[in-house]
Amino acid sequence: MTDFYFIRHGQTSANVQGLKQGTMDTEITHLNEVGLTQAAHLRDHFDISFADQLVASPLNRTKQTAVILNENAQLPISYDDRLLEISYGDWDGQKNRDLEKQYPDVFDHSLHDVLPTYASHAHGESFKTITDRAKSFMTEFAGKYPDQAIIVVTHGFTIKAAAMAVLQPANLMALPEPGNTSVTKITVDTASNQSYVWSYNQQY
Repeated sequence: MTDFYFIRHGQTSANVQGLKQGTMDTEITHLNEVGLTQAAHLRDHFDISFADQLVASPLNRTKQTAVILNENAQLPISYDDRLLEISYGDWDGQKNRDLEKQYPDVFDHSLHDVLPTYASHAHGESFKTITDRAKSFMTEFAGKYPDQAIIVVTHGFTIKAAAMAVLQPANLMALPEPGNTSVTKITVDTASNQSYVWSYNQQY
């Protein structure tokens, strides 16, 4: 069985401003001081030296988080485009609050987050597309490394998509995105073709 420990990056200025970051990779989407502190706190309270390797999204905010987490463990690091955040298309960089007011029919007003139907308005990535690439990542790595523990540093929606790929919920909004520097554990057993979500959005 392959154990995946999905970790969301630390806080960014775009998070604080309530922007849709998507696949943006500019200074505003880099870790801010809080985000750097969050990553260091997780490093000090969640020792990743038990793992075999670390794989991260290639965006700056995930790279920064991965480097800090790995300062002591010194695991081999690689990057995978399938771990990129969902692309919100035309909405990348826009304020979530403004979008919710302008397009109320494609938002969950309890979570203040987009519904699957948002994609046609924003020309963004569909929920299915990102769930498929999260599943592809886990399937490939579980096949290559059937007995490893893998640290995965990625993004909020990408972690949600990985969990959705396993749980296959009828209501795609039933699973909110995890918080910054939270840990989610998913196990993939290639021998039995079974997957398990052990924990979600665990804070240290």
